[in-house]
Amino acid sequence: MDLEKQPQQPVAPAGPAPAGIRASDADRDRIADILREAMAEGRLTAEEHAERVDLVYRAKTVGELEPLVQDLPAPGGTARQGSPAYGYGAEGAAGPAENLVAVFSSSTRRGRWRVGGRTNAFALFGSVEIDLTEALFGQRLTVVNATSLFGSVEIKVPENISLRGSGTGIFGNFEVDTLESADPEAPVVVVNGYSVFGNVEAKPKRGKLITNLHRQLRKHLGH
Repeated sequence: MDLEKQPQQPVAPAGPAPAGIRASDADRDRIADILREAMAEGRLTAEEHAERVDLVYRAKTVGELEPLVQDLPAPGGTARQGSPAYGYGAEGAAGPAENLVAVFSSSTRRGRWRVGGRTNAFALFGSVEIDLTEALFGQRLTVVNATSLFGSVEIKVPENISLRGSGTGIFGNFEVDTLESADPEAPVVVVNGYSVFGNVEAKPKRGKLITNLHRQLRKHLGH
């Protein structure tokens, strides 16, 4: 007796791999081919090509590969759509808050550091300075809760991110220079809090820009 043949069900085409999936050799080769074609077309210099290829073969996840070709057309000249070339993960990433406290003293956070989703700054007859102009953002949204009592809290940000805030000054000053980035995927810094006989100020630092968060983050983490 012949067995009835069951029709094969069509297989849906696979979508793009999630950013957190470990990259395969085929994934790396695909990105390397795009970079090779871009150099042949004059879109990348030899130095840029060599730098990106080096990052390709060091990448551990698909999310680290895609930003390397984000500014290049897909094979065939079509525009590429994908994740932005920023080095942060999901918005509102969990993690403990960082606390900066200055009581009759000063506390400063500046330079190349990875800022978390929430930072608490407290100044009592002291000063706190938070400089984000070279920071590596671990998430899109960063919240700074600032409290100043007879002291000062100063926050500096790059000019190409979004800066927002809400607070109160009681016999003091609470000032946030609102800034909206032209890039909808740029990091957002929100400053909340109050000052009593003190000062809380947040503003962009002239001339400071974040140009390649993805590459900065990978170098910072030693990948």
